Amino acid sequence: MLGIRSLFLLTAAAATLGCTAKATPGHVLSDSEWRFLTIDGEAPASEEAALAFEGDQLTANVGCNGMGGPWRTDGGRLLAGPLAQTEMFCDGPEWAQENAASALLVAAPELSIDGDRLTLRSRGHFAELERVDTSQQTQ
Repeated sequence: MLGIRSLFLLTAAAATLGCTAKATPGHVLSDSEWRFLTIDGEAPASEEAALAFEGDQLTANVGCNGMGGPWRTDGGRLLAGPLAQTEMFCDGPEWAQENAASALLVAAPELSIDGDRLTLRSRGHFAELERVDTSQQTQ
């Protein structure tokens, strides 16, 4: 059953559809998957911490809740949102890292790509990620 906050988030997302980010066609991030190496300088609390770009949608999970929404790039920045997020109770480092990653993604972070490394940096947070080779994954 949807809670009031979840219902509000869905309503807000629907109301802002005209203001959403749209993927940058042919961008190196398009249809790619990345795993977090660091979040604010610390190793992720979960080995499953990842960020993926599929079409015009990005998804992220740092170990507890998932988040996702539209994305695009502009002037060396990642523009994501509005992002919807699940709201399960989390505790400890996963909770802190989830909050940091969420704040980072909606802050229009500067992005830099060097080979298979992606760095996202805003005024308050930063993350380093490594491209996941999906060519050998089974379907």
